[in-house]
Amino acid sequence: MENLSTAGEALLADGDGLEVTISVPGGEAIARKTLNARLGILGGISILGTTGIVRPYSTASFRASLVQAVQVAAAQGEDTLVFTTGGRTERCAMGELPELAQVCFVQMGDFVRAAFRAAIDHGMRRIIVGAMVGKLTKIAQGLPITHAGRGEVDRSLVAEAAAEAGAPPDLVSEIGSAVTARFAAERLRTLSLAVPFHRALAAHAIRSLRRCYPGPYRLSVLACDFEGRPIARVEEDELV
Repeated sequence: MENLSTAGEALLADGDGLEVTISVPGGEAIARKTLNARLGILGGISILGTTGIVRPYSTASFRASLVQAVQVAAAQGEDTLVFTTGGRTERCAMGELPELAQVCFVQMGDFVRAAFRAAIDHGMRRIIVGAMVGKLTKIAQGLPITHAGRGEVDRSLVAEAAAEAGAPPDLVSEIGSAVTARFAAERLRTLSLAVPFHRALAAHAIRSLRRCYPGPYRLSVLACDFEGRPIARVEEDELV
């Protein structure tokens, strides 16, 4: 308002009003590079605050953005959600599931519990989780928040999945003593066991999610590598 008063001082002094149109040149094209469409903002970019940029610094803000994204998908009539842990896993999932609308893809970050509760509350019929080995292991552990500060990777679980994949006993023992799940993924890749290893972890994750978040939805897990490429996809109905 201060800027308008200054710019239109002469007109306002004569008692005339001002009709103001605010626009952003190329805003519609710019918006295609943002998450606006997933939040129901169509036809251009959103103008927020003084900078037009929103950064969810707090965990509460990120969680609220996650829930809002689920609400928008539901409001647009979607019954499928793809929860990913970050940008690389989202790109991986989008490449694997091109038939789904962009609004179906939601970055849940570390907030597994918030994501699943929102999806169940809004009647989603199908949930797909995209994750890399570290977060996938923590999801399989049943952690509601997978941030590094909330819990360490369960090494015994990683070793169990490696054994299920056919890793030799000495490597299984080594994996059980390793600090990260990535160590297992990289070692097993050299033995051409990456797919069975990630399938085993995905199966553990599905069973854990089912125990923690029961509901009438179909569940599947997409395991991605560190470059954001798909390794394995496991559907719930494949499990015995």
